[in-house]
Amino acid sequence: MGQPNRQPGLIRYFTLFMSVLYVVLGIYLWFVPAGTLSLGETPRQLLAAVFVFYGIIRFVRTYQLHFSKNRDEDDAR
Repeated sequence: MGQPNRQPGLIRYFTLFMSVLYVVLGIYLWFVPAGTLSLGETPRQLLAAVFVFYGIIRFVRTYQLHFSKNRDEDDAR
């Protein structure tokens, strides 16, 4: 029917920023000294890995959706 709902420019940069923030949070959780958080070593590292993995997936999807040149060429057709 119509074009898909496009996010304004500021929101697409915010989603990109949030994906980077997830990766940074995961790296922080991985390297935080033991005893700082009330999580054990294994759950903390598992949560850190999930944050990093999720951040990378969000970054790639956001980049492909909003910043990829191939996407812009497809929209012009």
